[in-house]
Amino acid sequence: MSDAPEATSAPTVPRIRLASGLEISRALTGLWQIADMERHGTTLDVGAGARAMERYVEAGLTTFDMADHYGSAEVVCGHYRATRGQRAPVETLTKWVPKPGPVGMDDVRAAVDLACDRLRTDRLDLLQFHTWTYDDPAWIDALDHLAELQREGRIGGLGLTNVDTAHLKMALDSGIPVVTDQVSFSLLDRRAAHGLTRLCDQRGVHVLAYGTLAGGLLTDRWLGRPEPTWDDEATPWSLNKYRRFIEQVGGWAAYQAVLRAARNVADRHDASIANVATRAILDTPGVGGVIIGARLGESEHVDDTLRTFAIELSAEDHAELSAAIAGLSPVPGDCGDEYRKPPFLTASGDLSHHLDALPAPYPVASLPGGRRVVTTGTTWETIAGYARAVRDGATVHVSGTTANHRERLVGGGDAASQTHFVLDKIEGTLRSLGASLDDVIRTRIFVADEADVEAISRAHGARLGHVLPVNTLVLAGLVGDQLKVEIEAEARLPDAG
Repeated sequence: MSDAPEATSAPTVPRIRLASGLEISRALTGLWQIADMERHGTTLDVGAGARAMERYVEAGLTTFDMADHYGSAEVVCGHYRATRGQRAPVETLTKWVPKPGPVGMDDVRAAVDLACDRLRTDRLDLLQFHTWTYDDPAWIDALDHLAELQREGRIGGLGLTNVDTAHLKMALDSGIPVVTDQVSFSLLDRRAAHGLTRLCDQRGVHVLAYGTLAGGLLTDRWLGRPEPTWDDEATPWSLNKYRRFIEQVGGWAAYQAVLRAARNVADRHDASIANVATRAILDTPGVGGVIIGARLGESEHVDDTLRTFAIELSAEDHAELSAAIAGLSPVPGDCGDEYRKPPFLTASGDLSHHLDALPAPYPVASLPGGRRVVTTGTTWETIAGYARAVRDGATVHVSGTTANHRERLVGGGDAASQTHFVLDKIEGTLRSLGASLDDVIRTRIFVADEADVEAISRAHGARLGHVLPVNTLVLAGLVGDQLKVEIEAEARLPDAG
């Protein structure tokens, strides 16, 4: 069966409230592909792009998702707002993706000012922040600065993008007012369903799901087709990216089984595969909206997107989809890991078009005898005269580390969040000395309250369970009333090179 016929009357696009004064349509139009359209040096005609947006707005699809690096997407939306926004307002959700390294308030203000200039507004509807690594606490600094600008009225809602469950929880437990987390979530990529959506549902945060149609691969167009020969240069970025997901979940045959199941469900509703794939994600508790990509002025799927809201999937439908999904291999890791560790499930298959380098989080100094040391700038390092970590040949010793960062306690009063931040800090010191968590051979955990032992142990297991270091855990009095945990570690590299 091909795509369903046109509906006789367009259903109303449902909306959802993200923050005070910010309500969006549950189907968002994603503008990442503007960057792809411009990747060979051409620039999208701003006026034509703004005119192409009108078709979406007239249909009730008033919310557009973009980023500072999506080519001229922000400029196009700014032109729309300036020329048509009073007549037909839109919601523009953008992102800030800074290069890794220290982030000061001046950097944050400059980023917000630039986005406001491009979007022709004094206040960003929603700013979503991306970090390339958690082992550098600069990402916490950036969020603190963004929260301050939100209090000043420059930002409406504050969101995250490609942040996993543990670190979203850490941000929330630290008092950062996050309202969204934009992550990949589809019938093929189920990572968000393994904890993130539940956390969001519990904490009043909304998942904004992208990749729901896998760059167009979860549509009728690909049902029954043999796998093509991919050409990285000629293939659109969206297909290049999501065919890597297909490789991870079991290959073309496994993917086709999911398409067939979605087609069976679609037949029962006189709908398209895209409708079913989108509706299935929208039905997940904790999901606020789905992002459906568009190539403004080249192709649009407005009518088919609207049909999504005319169908309601039954328990039988969800069961058939779940049975097909069960035949897939899971995408490795948690949400956003594809931008932080192999396999890099990006358009290029690596981070070469995103990053030039990943600087060390902490300064390293050399001492007589060949030892190298890392300091993290805490008050107690100066008072007591010690280093955060020392590398001596192939061995790295890391001092007892808590969740203190500058003047704040990261993770608030939550033991698991404190533990994850402590392990992030240890990971950052190790990376600064040429090692990693994979090299850890021993940890010692000091716990203030016996009631927190399980939560702390589970966090330790989530980060180091694949390494299986020697471990000792003891109950101990910690210096600091709110401190839940302190951890020291020892790592051994394969050689001293």
